Amino acid sequence: MQFTSQNEGFSGAPALPWLLLEPQRAFCEMLSLVPALPMLAGAPRGDGHPVVVLPGFMADDGSTIALREFLARIGYDVHGWGFGRNLGPRDQLSERLEARISELHRRSGRRVSLIGWSLGGVYAREIAKWIPDPIRSVVTLGSPFGDISRGTNVTRMLDWLRPNAPLHWDPGMVAALRKPPPRPSTAIYSRTDGVAHWRACCEPDTDHTENIEVPGSHCGLGFNALVFLAIADRLAQPEGTWEPFRRSGWETLLYG
Repeated sequence: MQFTSQNEGFSGAPALPWLLLEPQRAFCEMLSLVPALPMLAGAPRGDGHPVVVLPGFMADDGSTIALREFLARIGYDVHGWGFGRNLGPRDQLSERLEARISELHRRSGRRVSLIGWSLGGVYAREIAKWIPDPIRSVVTLGSPFGDISRGTNVTRMLDWLRPNAPLHWDPGMVAALRKPPPRPSTAIYSRTDGVAHWRACCEPDTDHTENIEVPGSHCGLGFNALVFLAIADRLAQPEGTWEPFRRSGWETLLYG
């Protein structure tokens, strides 16, 4: 598989100033949803297929309420992940996620789209590799699957807290996470992400993957109107068909 050069020159976690400004920027993105409501009202309508939204590290379903409410309003059967706070791999989490998604697929008779924020997106991509048949598409928001070992400030902070016991990553696992799932996959990222380095959040170049750049913070991706519109556009594609995200008019100014 041929990978693009998006990781060339990649030097680790984002610069610290972006991390320190995360709360303020995320709050501004949350506030901006209100004036963006007329624009969001024009988003493509959904076809009712199931969508599961997975939260980021240390977050729970409460963090994805705004996104899930938006997707429900435009016509999707939306679900949280349902496993409390995302504390990382634990207690047969992968098996429980697979069972939940397979059950949604069985009950609805429709393939399931997965949206994962940060670590939730890493899970979403892996689930689509393990059980591709029930999966329709995957969308990740600031998910550092490109280099989870050194592409985030979370790893940097954990190493600071445990200087005598730094985290060790299996190189084979890190490399395996980079490989895209066999289903259409969209990576949404921001170059000013203060938690995950944007280069680590980009899909390799294949015939069913794409990358969409938005302005914003990591913690604000779940409240970003441009993210909402991009997700709506991606989910609205008829099942069995896929075309890359098209930018035209004002979109060429706001999406990278």
